[in-house]
Amino acid sequence: MSRERLYLYDTTLRDGAQTNGVDFTLHDKRLIAGLLDDLGIDYVEGGYPGANPLDTEFFATEQKLERATFAAFGMTRRPGRSASNDPGVALLLDAKADAICYVAKSSEYQVRVALETTNEENIASIRDSVAIAKDRSREVLVDCEHFFDGYKENPAFALDCAKAAYESGARWVVLCDTNGGTMPDEVEAIVGEVVKHIPGSHVGIHAHNDTEQAVAVSFAAVRAGARQIQGTLNGLGERCGNANLVSMIPTLKLKKEFADRFEIGVSDDKLATLVQVSRALDNILDRAPNPHAPYVGGSAFVTKTGIHASAVMKDPHTYEHVTPESVGNHRKVLVSDQAGRSNVVAELSRTTIEFDRNDPKLGRLIEKMKEREAAGYAYESANASFDLLARGTLGKVPEFFRVEQFDVNVEQRYNSHGERVTVAMAVVKVEVDGETLISAAEGNGPVNALDVALRKDLGKYQKYIENLKLIDYRVRILNGGTEAVTRVLIESEDELGERWTTIGVSPNIIDASFQALMDSVVYKLVKSNAPA
Repeated sequence: MSRERLYLYDTTLRDGAQTNGVDFTLHDKRLIAGLLDDLGIDYVEGGYPGANPLDTEFFATEQKLERATFAAFGMTRRPGRSASNDPGVALLLDAKADAICYVAKSSEYQVRVALETTNEENIASIRDSVAIAKDRSREVLVDCEHFFDGYKENPAFALDCAKAAYESGARWVVLCDTNGGTMPDEVEAIVGEVVKHIPGSHVGIHAHNDTEQAVAVSFAAVRAGARQIQGTLNGLGERCGNANLVSMIPTLKLKKEFADRFEIGVSDDKLATLVQVSRALDNILDRAPNPHAPYVGGSAFVTKTGIHASAVMKDPHTYEHVTPESVGNHRKVLVSDQAGRSNVVAELSRTTIEFDRNDPKLGRLIEKMKEREAAGYAYESANASFDLLARGTLGKVPEFFRVEQFDVNVEQRYNSHGERVTVAMAVVKVEVDGETLISAAEGNGPVNALDVALRKDLGKYQKYIENLKLIDYRVRILNGGTEAVTRVLIESEDELGERWTTIGVSPNIIDASFQALMDSVVYKLVKSNAPA
């Protein structure tokens, strides 16, 4: 039986750009558009021409996407103006885009309060705007804003708005849960009514995540007949975000209910790059990936307790709903204070460490790990530090260099502009092959200064750490009071984009940080097969 085509529309570059703290550069936008195109997304919405200089510049040139339809977003003509005399519509028509996505009110309340116009004028605005874009040979979409709230207020008017868009030639009529408060069962019922008037092959869904149900709402709309889903990478979007395409794509591809009925533009091969795509966006935004994200998170296929780990090693289906490799992720068995032998063996199997399952040193490794976790270490969160602990217990970690001493000073002073500034300076003294090397560095804080000084000159090992960078630094106070113990986690990345996490624990935050920094550098040398 042939499957129906389901289309994916990405609005990361427009709706996602409204996320608090997200500011895309022009280079970012071009890079993300390319990622989406390569993944197999059907429509890439580039932004809102005229809303800001960056978006206007973005639409000034062809994006030359391989397969995705490039769309520009904007408003229908203003009340009281003709479509041919509306500046916003003109900018959309001038944009170098294959499609135009208009946003139009479909709630009587919104038309009255926000637009301060009549129902008739609103519908005429939809018809006129679609018609002029069709005359310019553009594919047209209409986002019916506040559709579900509007339908619950006045079903006839909301439907009239949607039908006006379709009857005027819009390829897609997109029903928007703009405020994000509509329940999935409500969406399914309402979309079911809409497709009695507009073919489902022309109906889309645009959901916001204000009740943590945007993905569920989108699937409810598909069950009722909608055949386009709008969303964003990693669920970016204003307020609580939009429907997360990174969560929906694997469900559409791997879950029988959808996979048997629908075909999407993302191939199996591209599905296996989903983790890479998700993390590429986080890299562009310079933020740490969400470890608990479905499918692509670092913890999505993690097992912690010994009983679960033992079962997973026998048959992964015991605790996995899909294979992690299908989305580019991997299985991981954590080593923690709940760990049994199964966990440790499973985690060691993922490393390059040679070991014998019957080696009594494995028992010593478990005991050592539990002792350290009792002191505050958390190896489930620090894969690289566990690797070094295991190597040191089961065999040997080369002593590439030895830190003789380090010193950190924090000074507050006036700079040359007469401004009061705080400056940190660190000095690190190391021995490499019997040679003493001393490095000093300033930083915007004591840890940054230590990091720079430590990696400033490691003699013959310097070439191995040239592209090593610290990308995340997290501190947790484990108990209260002035004698509190501090746990520091440092995430590092190398020139290949590979990441690892190291840990340090101490009553002194600088000491804890330095432990984690040291582990990061030593781990990089180990994985690079640097000579001892």
